[in-house]
Amino acid sequence: MSARPAVVSADHLSRWFGTVSALSDVTVDVPGGITALLGPNGAGKSTLLKLVTGQMRPSRGAVKVLGEVAFGNAGLYQRVGLAPEHDGFYEGMTGREWVSALLTLHGGPGSDVEVATGRALDSVGLDEVADRRIGTYSRGMRQRLKLAQAMAHQPDLLVLDEPLSGLDPLSRRHIMSLLRDWAATGRSVLLSSHVLHEVEALTGNIVLLHQGRVLAEGDIHEVRALIDAHPHQVLVRAREPRALVERLAGQPGVLSVRLSSEAVTVETSMPDDLYDLLTALAADAAPGEIQGVSSPDDTLQAVFSYLVRQ
Repeated sequence: MSARPAVVSADHLSRWFGTVSALSDVTVDVPGGITALLGPNGAGKSTLLKLVTGQMRPSRGAVKVLGEVAFGNAGLYQRVGLAPEHDGFYEGMTGREWVSALLTLHGGPGSDVEVATGRALDSVGLDEVADRRIGTYSRGMRQRLKLAQAMAHQPDLLVLDEPLSGLDPLSRRHIMSLLRDWAATGRSVLLSSHVLHEVEALTGNIVLLHQGRVLAEGDIHEVRALIDAHPHQVLVRAREPRALVERLAGQPGVLSVRLSSEAVTVETSMPDDLYDLLTALAADAAPGEIQGVSSPDDTLQAVFSYLVRQ
């Protein structure tokens, strides 16, 4: 996936519950920075995150986090921050009391706890409601509170299970910016999500799980380039689309050309050659002005859908 040292390394990792296999023979190295763990419901994402954070013992294989065995390693938990998918609040406490209590359990002295608590709540935009009882918080506020406690002790690795779920668009942009800034300081984030277009804006590094197995890992565009059996679709908008269709039909690697009211859709097995051809056509303006080129097939959603179907 990357030349950077792995922050999470799974070696033939499996976890089953009775006769049900939640994770099967997963071997993967997660690099530093931001990595998204993707997959449909039941793919094994939450199970993998629980193994990474030491909440479960592997049934088979091993997982190391920041170079250390995850399960039963209390010292490692000081270096990891966790925001689980489901809430576990004391509803009668205020947000400030809750974050402060968890920081105290981490072993921080009182004065540092107060400062760190305020900093964490401010970073997620909860400073104005920090002294309200959690029972009065909206779903989005509760989600941000989970993130605040995960970040408060400044861990080396954040593990976030569906951190964007339940947030309004403004809060999502704020949290995404916060996570990018966090990773820019040299720390790392491993998150699971089903909000694919927002994950794509957050990071290019993915681990795609399906039925407890790794289907793909690495940079999303490199993964897409390796799927040679699946033709690439390219949408081209031009001032004279019919002339463009005539120029593209029959070109090497062009499998089909379709004309619609909005654009010319080209299917190709040789996307790089097609982009070179479009550049040349734009330069001589033979089919009229080429107004835009995009590839809906080179997106996280497209790769996700294709791989899960296989």
